[in-house]
Amino acid sequence: MKNLVVLTGPTAVGKTSLSINLAKAINGEIISADCMQVYKRMDIGTAKIMPDEMDGVTHHLIDVIEPQEDFHVVRFKEMVLEAMDEIYAKGKIPIICGGTGFYIQAILYDIQFTDQEIDQEYRDSLEKYADENGNEALFEKLRQVDPDSAESIPANNRKRVIRALEYFKQTGEQFSVHNKRERDRISPYNFAYFVLNDDRELLYNRIDLRVDKMAEAGLIEEVKSLLEEGCKPGMTSMDGIGYKEIIASLNGEMPLNDALELIKKNSRNYAKRQLTWFRREKEVVWLDKTELKTEQQLLDKILQTLKEKGII
Repeated sequence: MKNLVVLTGPTAVGKTSLSINLAKAINGEIISADCMQVYKRMDIGTAKIMPDEMDGVTHHLIDVIEPQEDFHVVRFKEMVLEAMDEIYAKGKIPIICGGTGFYIQAILYDIQFTDQEIDQEYRDSLEKYADENGNEALFEKLRQVDPDSAESIPANNRKRVIRALEYFKQTGEQFSVHNKRERDRISPYNFAYFVLNDDRELLYNRIDLRVDKMAEAGLIEEVKSLLEEGCKPGMTSMDGIGYKEIIASLNGEMPLNDALELIKKNSRNYAKRQLTWFRREKEVVWLDKTELKTEQQLLDKILQTLKEKGII
């Protein structure tokens, strides 16, 4: 069994610096499990790690595709498996780091996504329904047939809402039941799965401060530049938190201050959903920053666990 380390947690909790220190300590390379940092020229709104911050540690799946391209779990899985092969070939340990729990699960349990064919006609009808009635109305359809999926999928993530509805129509089974069954699969890896967490109030304050810093760093200019190069609302990249709200403001739908407050609110809600997801995962080691107060204490806990699991 090949070794694999996962380090995740809610947005703004402090995964980046810890992952770099971990990579140095265990001769690892980092694979980003962030569905937004994969895009080029989307730096500020994604809080992307910059090359000078990587401190010599190789990072994969950052800055690799154009904002106009679609990105989904199937493509993510293909790219990650390729990166893992490269890392193993060097005799190093892959560290998957990021906050997209569904993507992490796809790798950890080798989830297959090719069982159902795409029902394009049904998918188009749902797209049309959402265009005419709004994402919330589409989300309500999901809530009625699969309330558990509605708990973990954001109402504005139209693609995932449609995928869950499509799966239900094709199989008669709730997508949440499918996901639970996949979580019960045996992993092909000897893995350690860490979730970094902190006091909720501290976390939310950090999220709010991060958004203020994004605005100061030029988030609005970044969004304008992306729109000028042909990016449009509805693209996967432009549906990300921080981008869709600024686009709405630029389109005159709300004042800029309201858009920034909405980014904060949506980011806090996203952090809450992330934690809900991670609590459902099995074999997770929680790293609580209220107990492990320094980076060294967090790292020591991780290294102790990795030794116990025979990863190092």
